[in-house]
Amino acid sequence: MAMPALADRLWTAAEVQALPDDPSHRVECVDGVLLVSPTPRLAHQGAVSALNVLLEGIVRPAGVGTVFVAPSEWVLDPRTLVQPDLYVVPLVEGRRPRTYEERTHALLFVEVLSPGTARFDRVVKRDRYLRAGIEYWIVDLDSRLVERWVPGEDRPSIHAEELVWQPVGASAPFVLALEPFFVEVLGPA
Repeated sequence: MAMPALADRLWTAAEVQALPDDPSHRVECVDGVLLVSPTPRLAHQGAVSALNVLLEGIVRPAGVGTVFVAPSEWVLDPRTLVQPDLYVVPLVEGRRPRTYEERTHALLFVEVLSPGTARFDRVVKRDRYLRAGIEYWIVDLDSRLVERWVPGEDRPSIHAEELVWQPVGASAPFVLALEPFFVEVLGPA
């Protein structure tokens, strides 16, 4: 179960980066609050892998961006280090960024809900991602839907069959077929 650790202490991104590696947990901090999550369940990892293939097959051929999956950290400010399950960034001179410093900005952050992380993904991270001006998708496997949060909007749009997305740099919108995605990851409803 994910939980804030040592709630009365504020952490920095640098302190989180200095912690010893623990492959059984993901460690992040948001606005100084340490978040420790256990290894995700297999359905979660399958969803991340399938979404990676789906998005990479759209953004890369269009020359819009590339996809990275966790563990891959993103420092939003000195007190916020996150590891979105998946994120999309623009290409650098037509290629993937080779270093963290080459990433200019995120086009999209995606979190796949897990029982132990749902509260943090839906509230803590969502608020922080939107403050940073980053579009944010929450993939809810149990409900077979995607919540799409766009900076400046008060409510998400909810998608179960398809999601139409036009990131910065795309000449036309992309249509993501969600129903086949959920069938691939979870089987028929």
